[in-house]
Parts: sequence; C-alpha cells; structure tokens
Amino acid sequence: MILKGFKEKSNKKHLNKLLLEREVSVTDTKVESLGLILNIDEIDDFDLFRTLADYINVRPNKLKIIAFSSKKKDNLNTWDECYSPKDFGWKGRIKNIELQSFLNTKFDTLISYYTKDDLELKFLTVKSKAKFKIGILQTDARLNDLIIKTSLKEFDVFKAEVYKYLTILNKIKE
Repeated sequence: MILKGFKEKSNKKHLNKLLLEREVSVTDTKVESLGLILNIDEIDDFDLFRTLADYINVRPNKLKIIAFSSKKKDNLNTWDECYSPKDFGWKGRIKNIELQSFLNTKFDTLISYYTKDDLELKFLTVKSKAKFKIGILQTDARLNDLIIKTSLKEFDVFKAEVYKYLTILNKIKE
C-alpha cells in the first residue's frame, strides 16, 4: 500500500517534468494518420471514431485506437487492446510493448477522448510523439494543443468542431 503511494507520487512528479519540457509546434502538415486514446470506462463505441477518421479524410489503415481501463476488463469482445494501470511502472515507464509502440508512432494528430482524471491517461497523452494533440476539456490544459469543450455524450458537436478547427489550421487534405 505504501509502495503504491510512492509509485503514484513518482509518476506525478515525472508527468509534471514531461509537461514542463513539452514543446508545442503547430505546422500546417495535413492529417494523414490519427491516433486515439479512449477511456473504455467512459465510452466504448469505437465506430464513432472510425466515422470521425473518415470525416477528416484519414484512411482506415492510418487510424490506431487504444483503450484504457482503470480496472482490467476480461469480457472485452469488441476490443483487443485494453490497457490498465498494471501496464505502467515507476517514473511513467511503460511495461507493455504494444502500448510503447503506439506512443512511439508519430501520428499527425492524436485525439484524447476522456474526461476522467487518471494519471495513466495523462501519461499516454504526454508521452505520445504525435505532432498535434486534440482533447476534450480536462483538468490540465498543458496536455493538448487544441481543447474542445464538450461532454462525452456530444460526439457530433466534437466531430464538427474537430473538422472546423483542422480546416482553419489547414490540416485537412482534400
């Protein structure tokens, strides 16, 4: 129990260090690849995000979705890759090879679609090597380059706003 508290404190300290070192560089490169981070405890309809990718002209083979659950779910029929706090070590070290591979992928855009204030979800967003990060309203504004203030249930509004802002930033390919 004490070690768990020390681990969490260590991870929070490492997260703050990463956020302070984060450099934001917004370019006008077109969105060709899209990564999505979801909290499966909050939303589990993955088809919504496939339609979003199609809407912003991202090919299905350039879309990668990962799901996180604060408690490991064994009955996931529709989703293969669901990660839990057990996949994280001290100082934010990632123990899972597939998860580390996702984080090392240089996506053109990363969407963090979660509202829960989980340390592990924040780590996934911060450690991703994506060029441009979009999220919904969260407690720490340093995580994303663009924050769209909607609730999880207003996906159509989120989808329209993502399209609008990516068009304004000249990131949608025709």
